[in-house]
Amino acid sequence: MDIKDTIDKARLPEHVAIIMDGNGRWAKERGKLRVFGHKNGVKAVRDTVEGAVEIGIKYLTLYAFSTENWNRPKLEVSALMELLVNTINKETKTLMDNGVKLNAIGNLDQLPPKCYARLQEAMEKTANNTNCTLTLALSYSARWEITEAARQLARQVQSGDLSPDDIDENRVAQQLTTSGMPDPELMIRTSGEQRISNYLLWQLAYAELYFTDKMWPEFRRDDLFEALATYQNRERRFGLTSEQLGK
Repeated sequence: MDIKDTIDKARLPEHVAIIMDGNGRWAKERGKLRVFGHKNGVKAVRDTVEGAVEIGIKYLTLYAFSTENWNRPKLEVSALMELLVNTINKETKTLMDNGVKLNAIGNLDQLPPKCYARLQEAMEKTANNTNCTLTLALSYSARWEITEAARQLARQVQSGDLSPDDIDENRVAQQLTTSGMPDPELMIRTSGEQRISNYLLWQLAYAELYFTDKMWPEFRRDDLFEALATYQNRERRFGLTSEQLGK
């Protein structure tokens, strides 16, 4: 039986987050430069996005570039930014064909002007698509995001628009870059590494974590479907007992 046929579409996670890891190691194993892995990773992004639309995932968030990635060799960073621009240009049609809305989170002001402009153009062009929202986490770190949220709340308190006693989880969530989106129920990381790496720390509080040894350039929609099937076989208790859930 096809792995896709085992998935109950009535119990899909609404939001899936992915750490796309292993591009550099995949390229190195083949005697290539790291950018070769990043270029091949674009194929994985395309197939995964199309698979998400096919199965019915409404929100897909991809960790594309962290704030720490700026510390990589300048040549690799430049190549990544150029690749991002070219990919956005080439893949906008694919997004339109699949009804995918493009979104981005992170410290986007750090992006090169050309990259930022192309990103804004693609987001505007796809803004009315409703099948799936694809969010790219660019120049993103969760600690940066939470710090920014705290700073915004502090300004509101300082201006008298908010009382400290009114700050609760909902208020904090509203200040995050993912405001308006449901929290991910499933987080996938490729390449065999088993850590969160400063990714959506607040939002992943109750997410199921799925790790695969596959390098990102090798990841395809069937791998996404396998992760979804595994997710559906887990018991999500949210602090309750199985008995309280009636299981």
